[in-house]
Amino acid sequence: MYDIPFWKILPFLLISSAHLNIPRLSPNGGTFFAEIILHTTSRKTMSAADPINDFETFYYNQTLDHFNFRPDSFNTFQQRYLINFKHWVALMLVHQYLLTLAKKNAIDVDLSIIGFLNENAHQFQALQIFIEHRYYGKSVPFGSREEAFQNADTLGYFNSAQALADYAEVLIHVKKKLHAQHSPVIVIGASYGGMLASWFRLKYPHVALGALASSAPILYFDNIVPPEDGYYSIVTKDFKEASETCYQTIKKSWSEIDAIASQPEGLSFLSEKFHTCRPLKKSSELKNYLDNLYCNAAQYNSPPSYPVTVVCGAIDGASHGNDTLAKYLLVLLRTEETSHAMLTNPK
Repeated sequence: MYDIPFWKILPFLLISSAHLNIPRLSPNGGTFFAEIILHTTSRKTMSAADPINDFETFYYNQTLDHFNFRPDSFNTFQQRYLINFKHWVALMLVHQYLLTLAKKNAIDVDLSIIGFLNENAHQFQALQIFIEHRYYGKSVPFGSREEAFQNADTLGYFNSAQALADYAEVLIHVKKKLHAQHSPVIVIGASYGGMLASWFRLKYPHVALGALASSAPILYFDNIVPPEDGYYSIVTKDFKEASETCYQTIKKSWSEIDAIASQPEGLSFLSEKFHTCRPLKKSSELKNYLDNLYCNAAQYNSPPSYPVTVVCGAIDGASHGNDTLAKYLLVLLRTEETSHAMLTNPK
């Protein structure tokens, strides 16, 4: 495990050990936010993302199981976390922490899309901490991915409750090392990371002062928030707004795929038509792939690419003589999906 270099914590030893008055974030903005707004035009514009080398890498000897007392619960693994000290002003009495809760990817993948965090770290003169989720990247228990994913016993430690406890341990460790136990922490995340941020604030309010959850479906579970197809209703709305004819073509395609698949040699025809990695066994394999394509296009429908527009442009741009499946091939040829085999082996 790597410790934080002593020279980085030396300035903080000058700070009084008395309990500091932790500032509360005002829902109305407060004077600090007013000052930012008033002087935005005179401030130097910061780039969307700091260079990756502004982050320093550390490892924490993490507990495998935070909630049980079996012998293997006390096993440990190396959990990676990154710190950006760039914007943290050394002699401020109260130091802000902005913690990103990593999600679904190795930490290296997420570093390229956290411009929002860097910009706010600059404004708040905050320390940035980025903690890698267990079982991803270099934070894998049992020594290797093969061992960690081999069966239900080893995968049993792969859940959000354990991940939240990981984050709490790392945060408490870092604050102790920096002699900054009373510095307020704001946890930030998007999508699943946003869900983690919300849950972290609820479960560990003594560790985090607040949470910012972006696009976080914290209540989107079965039998909690109706309708159950709420996500798909939003995807449908995105495509209808982009093009009504595109929406109608997609709607028609599901029954057309099923009709072809039900015919003799129909699945072979679809496999050949869509250049699948292996022969289709049922029509749902193809439909699930297309479903995923549409959902990803809607979820990440942002400039400059606007993937929903790209998909609908390919569908609407096909000649009127082309059948629905031919239009789909044009869609696939105009997306980056075609750089790989179109269908992977389902689990």
